[in-house]
Amino acid sequence: MTTSSPRRGSRPHHIAMVASPAISHILPSLELIRELVARGHRVTYATHESMAEAIAPTGAELVPVPTVLPVEDRQWPEDPVAGMGVFLDDAIQVLPHLRSFYDAEPADLYLYDIGGYAARALAEEQQRPFVQLSPTYVAWKGYAEEIGAQVRQLPGYDDYLTRFTAWLGEAHATTRDPETFAGAPERALALIPRAMQPFADRVDEDVVTFVGPCFALDADETWGRRADAEHILLVSLGSAYTGDVDFFRACVEAYATLPGWRLVMSIGTRIDPADLGDLPDNVEVHRWLPQRAVLAQADAFVTHAGMGGSSEGLMAGVPMVAVPQAVDQFMNADRLVELGVARRIDAEDVTAAALRTALMGLLDDSDRAVRSAQLRADALAEGGTRRAADLIEGMLA
Repeated sequence: MTTSSPRRGSRPHHIAMVASPAISHILPSLELIRELVARGHRVTYATHESMAEAIAPTGAELVPVPTVLPVEDRQWPEDPVAGMGVFLDDAIQVLPHLRSFYDAEPADLYLYDIGGYAARALAEEQQRPFVQLSPTYVAWKGYAEEIGAQVRQLPGYDDYLTRFTAWLGEAHATTRDPETFAGAPERALALIPRAMQPFADRVDEDVVTFVGPCFALDADETWGRRADAEHILLVSLGSAYTGDVDFFRACVEAYATLPGWRLVMSIGTRIDPADLGDLPDNVEVHRWLPQRAVLAQADAFVTHAGMGGSSEGLMAGVPMVAVPQAVDQFMNADRLVELGVARRIDAEDVTAAALRTALMGLLDDSDRAVRSAQLRADALAEGGTRRAADLIEGMLA
């Protein structure tokens, strides 16, 4: 791990990070937290104890708080207003626990992810600076009118606003409008490539800074490529969408017969590798893989288009077949297609023929490699972990 010290003229500070205990909310900030600790700051990390194993290697001090989020069974409400209500319920429950710790030991700066409402409420009450670390795209000018107007028409939304407003009063937050509180950070670092941001030209970059994904400064993960593999195709649907054995069978049917290609699949823990049947020698199956290490040697990527995977694919400069499963993945997949580095196949349309056609179309696109190389260079230039840490220290100076 790279070790350093606080920037010249600065001193060690107490920095708090508050995050929803979902791995997609936790992972994007971990290397940034590790770097802040390495620079000599005291970093406390408030989240559910189920995330302790992920946080421990950063050196941050876990502040355990309860949660009502369905992080274990993943039974998220299908109704969007009900989903927003779960995050509000979580904030209501978490805030007293944050107070019990941070009233005695206030942080000099509060960092919080997009679901960390309680952190912003506490920071406003304590009159301390706060910064949102966004693991996904941020609101743009006109977002409230374009997207918010649709949300306001949903059944139950008025009751949700009423409850949110009442809580902000009880929490002594200075921002009392719930739509402003939840949707418009005063300062944010977006941990995604700017290329993945919808309407990026309409984002207020006096408020939001795109620093790109915060990867490890000295990555220690490795992956051994077979010497006889002319091309590598990685297939991964992340950690939450790995239960469809038919999808992985379709990938084997589509790609195992491609001359010179080796198919590398990460299938998670929800299906038995034996259910895939007899596999050719050029197919390997893993429960888990060091994805960035594999992508560094890969020639193509089949992904569910989560923001993490999309960002890693862009920074590896590989063509992608996007098979979105839920939430923001549909918008991410469309964005990758717009950038000219992916083809989209909806989950219900997956067949071996469709998968193979999508990949062949990308490989036959002579301009795709140039676009991928430029997007990779742009993302790397955003600065990642080191720049994000510099910016945070600058806010503390």
